[in-house]
Amino acid sequence: MPNSGLIDEQTSGVYVISITPFSEDGSIDFKSVDSLVEFFLEKGVTGITILGMMGEANKLSANESREFVKHILKRVNGRVPVIAGVTDAGIANLVNLSRFSMDEGCAGVMVAPATGLNTDQKLYDYYAQVIEQLGSNIPLCYQDYPQSTGVSLSVECFNRMLSDFPQLVMLKHEDCPGLEKLTQVRDSAEKQGLRRVSVLTGNGGLYLPQELHRGADGAMTGFAYPEMLTEVVSLHANAETEHAEDLYDAYLPLVRYEQQPGYGLAVRKEVLRRRGAVTCALSRAPGPVLSRKGHEELDHLTERLDSRLKELE
Repeated sequence: MPNSGLIDEQTSGVYVISITPFSEDGSIDFKSVDSLVEFFLEKGVTGITILGMMGEANKLSANESREFVKHILKRVNGRVPVIAGVTDAGIANLVNLSRFSMDEGCAGVMVAPATGLNTDQKLYDYYAQVIEQLGSNIPLCYQDYPQSTGVSLSVECFNRMLSDFPQLVMLKHEDCPGLEKLTQVRDSAEKQGLRRVSVLTGNGGLYLPQELHRGADGAMTGFAYPEMLTEVVSLHANAETEHAEDLYDAYLPLVRYEQQPGYGLAVRKEVLRRRGAVTCALSRAPGPVLSRKGHEELDHLTERLDSRLKELE
């Protein structure tokens, strides 16, 4: 497949976290994968990240993951970079999927820490193993999401990794609360003369304006209105920060609603279905299902969003 270039320390913009579309029978809906890719590109995303936690990667078989990687890269056809989430309980499985993804044309891989790494040394040693087995040619994004992994990354440990692992080029920052940590990552690297790596933020965009002010280079997250993410990041880059916050505020009720733990994926998939990006909003079991009341709340929130956007025009 064509490769649009590897991620590096200067990577910025919006790398949207893709859902995995399923048909009513639970199989991957590849026709919807195609329409979803076109939807994302139409909304101006800089890149696409696949097989993340909101992509239900842990519910896919190894063969399905490879098939999904291959199909989406063929559809993207080098128009934007694609990052593959390769987190796995076994390092051998992680490495195999990483090499397959890079051979197919991915721009880098994202790895979250394994469970049980409860000291800085254990965490450092784990990534040392991963990086040694990946080899030096695969750029790595560290996914810092302790709410899900149960593993906390200290700024000191991250800086040690930056010093020792040149292929660690990106931090997906979604610790929560995490704004002070983001500032510490930026300030300590500058004081210690360390590389300034790319920082893209998650959490559904819940703190995006503040994260951009604190030195984030953009977002790597999902939201059923990715155009909000791309417009806010672009406006901020052009120093139109007040305009960026006004636009963000219009979407905030939906951002917040979509960020409900354990339920937000159902919201995101349903909005994407309503917007024509995918055919079916199914999440694989065990997964959330939008209730009748949830549908009514979503109706209300989207109507209010439409009205607010018209006021901003």
